[in-house]
Amino acid sequence: MITHRTPRTAHEANAAALIALLCLAAAPARSQEAAEPAPIGVPVHEMLEDPFNRGIRVDEFEGRDADGEIPLHWDMNFWAGRSLERLTIRTEGERENGSTEHAELQLLWTRSFTRWWDVVAGARADFAPGSDKNWAAFGVQGLAPHRFGVEATAFISNGGDAAARVEAEYELLITNKLILQPQIELNWYGQTDVERGYSAGLSSGEAALRLRYEIRREIAPYVGIVREQRWGDSADAAQAAGFDTDDTSLVAGIRLRF
Repeated sequence: MITHRTPRTAHEANAAALIALLCLAAAPARSQEAAEPAPIGVPVHEMLEDPFNRGIRVDEFEGRDADGEIPLHWDMNFWAGRSLERLTIRTEGERENGSTEHAELQLLWTRSFTRWWDVVAGARADFAPGSDKNWAAFGVQGLAPHRFGVEATAFISNGGDAAARVEAEYELLITNKLILQPQIELNWYGQTDVERGYSAGLSSGEAALRLRYEIRREIAPYVGIVREQRWGDSADAAQAAGFDTDDTSLVAGIRLRF
């Protein structure tokens, strides 16, 4: 049986056209709503998932050939937190002939304040040479232009002494696995401490050049050369404390990531 549809009235046709137009207008509105930017004052990266992580970094674990001796030098840290905020425990030092020549421990909180820079605050404890000494620490760390890694930290001791340290490094990729890393460190003190071998002013510095081969990202043996130098009255204070005023060492060690 053939049926005949009743023709639409003009009102029905207009209503259908209006509904179609409203549907078409709603689609871009929904797309625009989905692409709305982050609320004012909230960085986009803070809206993304930021899981809790932890890791161990052994930047330097090496033997140094200095005056016929092979002292063991280390610089390592453990960190836990998120990409924007972390707690770090850092230790560095040196042992020679079964005794600790230098040992330092830092507990640091870091907070990102720009894309490439963190503010740092915490505490530092010196265990050798001399008697134990505690410092408050604050500073910044991050990537300078041309991807130079920089750390600048100021210290105030519980006795009111002041100190500052600046460290910089750069990684030059010779190949994807072979990397040359120059480093420099400068130390400044506001007062003289003969027991620890430094004087007021720019006290000491270290320049190093290490060539590492990354077997994997987490494991990289390396060789290099390290030059340590004390200046001015710090050289005299170091001699009085029984330390060398300058030293050049060949080094071999391993860099690890866990």
